[in-house]
Amino acid sequence: MAEVVFYGLPDCVANAKQKMQIEAAGHRLKVRNLAEEAWTRESLRPFFGERPVSEWFNKRAPAIKAGTIDPEALDEAAALDAMIADVTLIRRPLMEADGRKECGFDPNGVNTWIGLTGESCDSKHSRGQCDHGHHHFPAKH
Repeated sequence: MAEVVFYGLPDCVANAKQKMQIEAAGHRLKVRNLAEEAWTRESLRPFFGERPVSEWFNKRAPAIKAGTIDPEALDEAAALDAMIADVTLIRRPLMEADGRKECGFDPNGVNTWIGLTGESCDSKHSRGQCDHGHHHFPAKH
């Protein structure tokens, strides 16, 4: 089990589903609001690893859909500056666990990294080991 720092946006439906998947696998989640962090080039850059700059972006961000930002045309510094100015450009979520940082949520990649296909809550309930803090309720997941 890992402790996962999860930077997303509170109104993002996809982020909400991703958080549920991580918790269902038994990991501890520390949720942070992407928009409330004081990002710098230095703090943001490690989440993108070896990916090409164009893969750092949320392709559904309003500025990209409107054509005001072209991820293909930006170098690393310009991309980071644009994302710090408008966090909707950042490919969500940003996650940190076990000393590693990643962007985006590829279920296979996340499963390989920290494990997503954890034991079901119901089978943990049967042994009295569910840690979801709802022991007094019947298991309905």
